Amino acid sequence: MIRLRPTTRDYDWGSRTALPELLGVPGDGRPVAEAWFGAHPAAPATVQTAPGTWRSLAELVAEDPTGAMGADVVARFGASLPYLLKLIAAQHPLSLQVHPDRDQARAGFAAEEAAGVPRTAAHRVYPDANHKPELLYALTTFEAMAGFRAPRRAAELLADLDTPLVRRLRDILMARPDAEGMQRAFSLLLDSATRPTGEEVREVAEACRARLVVGSPSPRADGTVVRLAAEYPGDPGVVTSLLLNPVTLQPGEALFVPAGAVHTYQSGTGVELMANSDNVLRAGLTGKHVDIPKLLATVDCVAAPPIRIAPEVFHGATRIFYAPVDDFELSVTEVSDGAEHPLPGRGPRVLLCLRGEVTVHGAEDGSVTLSRGQAAFAPASDGTLSVDGDGTLVQADVP
Repeated sequence: MIRLRPTTRDYDWGSRTALPELLGVPGDGRPVAEAWFGAHPAAPATVQTAPGTWRSLAELVAEDPTGAMGADVVARFGASLPYLLKLIAAQHPLSLQVHPDRDQARAGFAAEEAAGVPRTAAHRVYPDANHKPELLYALTTFEAMAGFRAPRRAAELLADLDTPLVRRLRDILMARPDAEGMQRAFSLLLDSATRPTGEEVREVAEACRARLVVGSPSPRADGTVVRLAAEYPGDPGVVTSLLLNPVTLQPGEALFVPAGAVHTYQSGTGVELMANSDNVLRAGLTGKHVDIPKLLATVDCVAAPPIRIAPEVFHGATRIFYAPVDDFELSVTEVSDGAEHPLPGRGPRVLLCLRGEVTVHGAEDGSVTLSRGQAAFAPASDGTLSVDGDGTLVQADVP
């Protein structure tokens, strides 16, 4: 096992305090949005190969893929770590976004490579060729929106918001209360040919504000519109929120977001585990590059409730969150009784201590002690792992 240090990302929507406090490092006044504990080339974590010596995890894996990941994982995924573990802290809403499936990612990546778009360019949509399903495990109360409401429910929610834009949306959903109708309503809000003006968006926000005063059928939905309008005035993504499912995760709960599912994280701190990708197609609620045609070609408009993952218990101390993908699974182990508990999983594992202090033991004599905010990488060659101590350990591994 090798000590692992994340690479942080200071996006504007991040918290100035949450991740520095969790990682045990001083803040510098800038928002720290994410900490990446993986080998993605955009921001690889580093591993300690000797006292005072750190190097890229991606380089370490590339030198001996079979030793790091195991022959089975290499045969299935190639010579790169299949997943990316992150900590995320949202002080402000993230962009309204969708992630591609594997075929879309491969085609998009190839097209941008052929066009000579630099992989670090701000307008690059596909910096890699991988899909990006993801799982969010809440460390605090976490607010999000994920997937589309049932069209009839969305139409009911729009019923007494009497603005021209809302009437057009409601007419579409009432005429076609299916995925086609939702696609048309979503496209009306985003497509350049029909995109509402800033004034039309403000009218909807004011109607929601007024409805909150007189008695809203959904104070949460109207409140979200009002808050988003304050953050992103005139952005059509403000109105799009009325079409989406709201989600609140309590600490210890998990949400799965498949490729093609529109979503936006609103606030909270959590652990994110995803396929090893940074492909994001944005629709709005952001100052970053937005590519509406590509997003509309990717999004799945079939109404579906948010996918909450119920954990399975492993040997009493561990909860395993099995996502419906082959790239990753997440486990959370609580120890405090002095006993040594087995950890699930195999192959390449990233271990992150969230609370207290724990010691992880390899199949041989190797071990590593982790305090809150500290992490380690366990290669496949370490074999079966176990843990003791008094704390909480998160593990990412490959099913």
